[in-house]
Amino acid sequence: MFASTVVGPIPLPAQQGVSGTMHASAQGGEARNARGEAANAETRAGRDTPRPTQADDDKHVTPGDKPTKPGAETLTEAELRQVEQMKVTDQEIRRHELAHQVAGGAYTGGASYSYERGPDGKRYVVAGEVPIDYGPVQGDPRATIDKMQQVISAALAPADPSPKDHQVAARARGYMMAAQLEMARQQGEMDGARREAQSAQSPVGSADTRQTGSDAPQRAAASDRLQAERTAVAELSQYDIIARTANVGAQESLRSLA
Repeated sequence: MFASTVVGPIPLPAQQGVSGTMHASAQGGEARNARGEAANAETRAGRDTPRPTQADDDKHVTPGDKPTKPGAETLTEAELRQVEQMKVTDQEIRRHELAHQVAGGAYTGGASYSYERGPDGKRYVVAGEVPIDYGPVQGDPRATIDKMQQVISAALAPADPSPKDHQVAARARGYMMAAQLEMARQQGEMDGARREAQSAQSPVGSADTRQTGSDAPQRAAASDRLQAERTAVAELSQYDIIARTANVGAQESLRSLA
């Protein structure tokens, strides 16, 4: 007798290859989907994240933006405070001298400044001055009064006048007072001359004719003396003496110091 063995169906190699290919393709698709979802997530995150503004850029200070010494060394905190103080002083002195110039007009000159170098290597103003002419006007008290009023305004124009500013203002007040006295004296002389002229033109009665005629030479002599005195005073009055003396070097500098 012959024995027989029944063998079941054997999977084909081609089917194994197909099955393996399908499995690998499925894994590749899942990987591509994962990468796509990650890219989409990054895109959405980029849209949701706020972009830096100009203000944020301004707030960000790199070490190169900080003030440095001439040798490229960063300033210390004490040096930074010194630089800021020198900047403030610089601006204050410039404003001080500008106030003198604006108020003084034609009687003031250009400002000149003294400088010091700060820890950052830059020059800052530490003192300034403006020349001012405060001399009286010879022979014209009225013009002197007007000039001195402007000089006083110029000297005291800044918010914080210096001792030199107060000194110039005090001198200008003295010259203005002398001019006012001179004007009062001149006005008194004019009033006296006017009264004498009116008296000379007044009518004289017949009873006083001989008396008036006999006093005429004396009155004429007195009038001549008075006129001579007036001429002498007019040629060199006290005001003119003051004006001549004051105008010798009558120019000061309104000085501001740090």
